[in-house]
Amino acid sequence: MLLVDDQELMRMGLRLVLDAQDDITVVGEVGDGAAAVEAARRLRPDLVLMDVRMPVLDGVEATRRITAAGTSKVLVMTTFDLDEYVYAALRGGAGGFLLKDAPPAQLVAAIRAVVAGDAVVSPRVTRRLLDRFLVGTGEPTGDPAVLAALTEREREVLVLVARGRSNAEIAAELHLSTATVKSHVGRVLTKLDLRDRVQAVVLAYETGLVRAGESA
Repeated sequence: MLLVDDQELMRMGLRLVLDAQDDITVVGEVGDGAAAVEAARRLRPDLVLMDVRMPVLDGVEATRRITAAGTSKVLVMTTFDLDEYVYAALRGGAGGFLLKDAPPAQLVAAIRAVVAGDAVVSPRVTRRLLDRFLVGTGEPTGDPAVLAALTEREREVLVLVARGRSNAEIAAELHLSTATVKSHVGRVLTKLDLRDRVQAVVLAYETGLVRAGESA
């Protein structure tokens, strides 16, 4: 994986945590977004751990360029859980985001999840972020008509994805097999032309299918 942060001490701390994991190898580290894009192109890491606010090129644009090129997945880390740049990064293709004060175990779990093709969607942080930047007025900002392509079961699954449930948790709640839930999630993404679960969460809030402040 590639570490991207403009603070050398932060990169050193992350490397200490990650180098202790048998299944994670840090192949490089850089201090700005432009260098991140170049390093991702050259090194092709499975994952880029991306800071947001950096010189030369910020993490949002770097995320867009890296995911558009298809070279690596991106996990964004930020100091602030109400950072407008994080929302933009998610829309740009990031596989999720974490706060920089996340405990090491949570960071490692998030990295493994994103590399495995899942998305890191923290219900607490995501709801607060979307409450401010998507539904701060209490009204949906997207067209709910796009959801007409979904079956009732697929809508149920999308609601639970938006509330941060894993496939296993959705399976238990809906009394389905995990494989069946995975198939439903795949069909939701395909029908709505979404890249991943993070974009599904954003769309669910944008269309009003799920609203900030609702019980999870």
